[in-house]
Amino acid sequence: MPTQSPAERYQAARERLAESRTEFGSFKETFDFELDEFQMDACKSLEAGQGVLVAAPTGAGKTIIGEFAVYLALARGLKAFYTTPIKALSNQKYAELSAKYGARDVGLLTGDSSINPEASIVVMTTEVLRNMLYAGSDALDDLAFVVMDEVHYLADRFRGAVWEEVIIHLPSEVQVVSLSATVSNAEEFGAWLDTVRGSTAVIVSEHRPVPLWQHVMVGKDIVDLFAGDTSFDELAAEQGGIPAVNAELTQLAHTEAQNRLRGRFAHGGRGARGRNQPRRKGGGQSGWDKPEAGQSPVRTASRSQVILALDRAELLPAITFIFSRAGCDAAVRQCVDHGLMLTTEAERQEISARIELASQDIPSDDLEVLGYWSWREGLLRGVAAHHAGMLPTFKELVETLFVEGLVRAVFATETLALGVNMPARSVVLEKLEKFNGESHVNVTAGEYTQLTGRAGRRGIDVEGHAVVLWQPGTDPGAVAGLASRRTYPLNSSFRPTYNMSINLIAQFGRNRSREILESSFAQFQADRSVVGLARQVRSREESLAGYRESMTCHLGDFSEYAQLRRELSDLESSAAQQRSRARRDEIDESLSALRPGDVIEVTHGRSPGYAVVVAADPHVGEPRPTVLTEDRDTRRLSRQDLNGPITVLNHLRVPKQFNIRQPKDRKNLLAALQHALVATKSGAVPRSDAFSSSGYAAQEEKISELRRRLRAHPCHGCSDREAHARWSERWWRLRRETDALVRQIQGRTGTIAKTFDRVCEVLQSYDFLEPGPDQTLRPTVAGQRLRRIYGDKDLLIALCLREGAFDDLDPNDMAAFASALVFQAKREERGLRPRMPNAALENAVEVLIRQWSALEDQEAQAKLPLTGEPELGLVWPMIKWARGRHLEAVLEGTDLAAGDFVRWTKQVIDLLDQLAGVPGLPPGIRRNCLQAIERVRRGVVAYSALAA
Repeated sequence: MPTQSPAERYQAARERLAESRTEFGSFKETFDFELDEFQMDACKSLEAGQGVLVAAPTGAGKTIIGEFAVYLALARGLKAFYTTPIKALSNQKYAELSAKYGARDVGLLTGDSSINPEASIVVMTTEVLRNMLYAGSDALDDLAFVVMDEVHYLADRFRGAVWEEVIIHLPSEVQVVSLSATVSNAEEFGAWLDTVRGSTAVIVSEHRPVPLWQHVMVGKDIVDLFAGDTSFDELAAEQGGIPAVNAELTQLAHTEAQNRLRGRFAHGGRGARGRNQPRRKGGGQSGWDKPEAGQSPVRTASRSQVILALDRAELLPAITFIFSRAGCDAAVRQCVDHGLMLTTEAERQEISARIELASQDIPSDDLEVLGYWSWREGLLRGVAAHHAGMLPTFKELVETLFVEGLVRAVFATETLALGVNMPARSVVLEKLEKFNGESHVNVTAGEYTQLTGRAGRRGIDVEGHAVVLWQPGTDPGAVAGLASRRTYPLNSSFRPTYNMSINLIAQFGRNRSREILESSFAQFQADRSVVGLARQVRSREESLAGYRESMTCHLGDFSEYAQLRRELSDLESSAAQQRSRARRDEIDESLSALRPGDVIEVTHGRSPGYAVVVAADPHVGEPRPTVLTEDRDTRRLSRQDLNGPITVLNHLRVPKQFNIRQPKDRKNLLAALQHALVATKSGAVPRSDAFSSSGYAAQEEKISELRRRLRAHPCHGCSDREAHARWSERWWRLRRETDALVRQIQGRTGTIAKTFDRVCEVLQSYDFLEPGPDQTLRPTVAGQRLRRIYGDKDLLIALCLREGAFDDLDPNDMAAFASALVFQAKREERGLRPRMPNAALENAVEVLIRQWSALEDQEAQAKLPLTGEPELGLVWPMIKWARGRHLEAVLEGTDLAAGDFVRWTKQVIDLLDQLAGVPGLPPGIRRNCLQAIERVRRGVVAYSALAA
């Protein structure tokens, strides 16, 4: 480092002194390590009064900027809200901030948890803050900072709109701290924040504080994905692109592909041994063997073998991502059955004590159904699963023990990557595809980055490691592409909902509401795309002018002549298509009319000649009857074998016991066919394949008229006619493309406001909105109730309230009915509508289904997203739980995991709590909602109150 001059040293000392007197300087002193440049830049911008958007990799330390906002709020005697996308992350952040600033100054609000809500610092889920804004909560007084952790979650198609609602509606004096994973369009998002929130500093860092190595695990060997002796981060920085893939892996993929190809052509017995198979030291120990034809040269290691290999390489603790809950649980069982032991005796004693403490309130009767014993056995060995189906208490302890180093191998679903602070030395991906609820899809580059971002613990590890397991058909180049694309675009999922729209109208009126919605990030992105489209339109219009000049004819208006040519061409093409379609329909009709015993002649196709029908096919579509030809061939007849409708020449009697597979039956039928053909050929009227064009006379007449007009046009005699025509054709193609772009612009301009208008029309049709004295829209009494209902089925719930669906329900029924309004079954778990426990619930469900069906019709007509069909699969378990049954009895006969049941029950509680606060409802409904909450908030639900 160059030696500083005395003047430079003096200046640096003055700057340090000046910084030490700032709030940031005081904050920085609370850390025993140097902050990164991006952290310092963001904190200084925040202290200067700007909002900030920080986009940096997972584990880079973005939350320090959020903590500085908290520090500023406390120092200035103001409030700060720290929002997260999931309750588990809110709970974790609440614990961290409470430990740092004291429980008195920190609160928690997550819908089902309320701790010290009047505190200066409140951690909450983003939905809670959205609801506060719409309700005009007093808690917003003195609010100075809002931290939006994991703000890239606004791209989520189900919940992402909440982030935009909050950003738009927060008071202008509130500074917003947006913390995002690295995205490729951070500047675009920052420009929008600058538009709606005022001055916003955009700070992007792609530097990982802990370098990440990328590997592929081949058999039991861990092989570098990229060539060279430096990490991917350093390679990318040096080479400025995708580094070279390890040639060893490329050769293995090539060998595997060749062997699969050989396997296709191997005939019987054992396939030939492949040549030039890659081998590693240790022979069969590595899992790289000479395979038989068609087999992979790699034997995939078991899950316990993978963990042992990582342990030998000193790469534990590790998180293995398996995109299946059942797969995670199975992985733990496999490791236990294999005898895997990653803990010492002292560690096992500590883990046992922690398990006893965490589970002391769980009734012993529930332990078996909760999977307690297998969970405990895995923890004692240092192995655990982590997924949404687990009991929250169990999941929390797994997180704690993993962070403390007592659990060293966790098998998790991708939900772990959503912000929960649980980093590891290495991350393993078993497969690069997952089931998204509808189909199996490849992992995206953004998902890969998010998952592998857990590798490398800051301040603990000098490097992190990402490991992809080799599977048959693995493409090392594709893996390298995923690993190399470090960013992904952030795209808005915002759309106006019923609750959002009616709250906006109540507060701002319709016109102002449209303006607010047009300020969304979704519309911002649409408008930006319109700018690019408009630029294309202008460029194409210039080209069109040039084309028009090139097709100018001195004899007349060539554009008029070209229009005649196009009309004629289109009409001739249409006529040909109609004739072809009519001929096909006549052929299909004649084929579907054939019956066993009909004698026909096939004049075209692969084997023309006479045949007898042995099996009819009267199906709509393309009928394919089975025939026996005079050449003794049995085949199915299709329209491709005919040039026109087929005619029956004769008919034979086919015995009922006729079997086409019996040679004797075929021989007898063929003899009868030959006999019939003699009579047919001598006296039958031959079938004509001619296609009748009757009915097309008017069309042919129009074609003739167009041809006459074309020949009579002055430009028809031009010597440069065909050259002009070529320019005309180019003009026409470009005109169509340009018009399509113009339609795109029209479709994107004001798209959010147009959707809002359609939502308002639906709300008006249901009398949730009505014209006021000044003819502007305002909520009705029913509309005021809708303002307090949040969720995917907000309008449907409000309709059920208005139609009396809740009126006759007791507290137990209330909980069960609420489950039908929040529960979403997996697609494979959806079944027939179950019988309801009693008449009151049956009547309520009848109202629900009837209202949903009518609403879906309205939404389809208005071209709005459809409200999901109510799911009744949780009704029986919920009413059993409300009646006090044990958990095992509640879950008996269902596919619900205990953790899932707790999670859905919390959502039922949240809805019941909302309903209890809806204004103007009969007192009995409110009373029953509160009693229902008391009855279901018990047992595992009650002692899981602080978990997701």
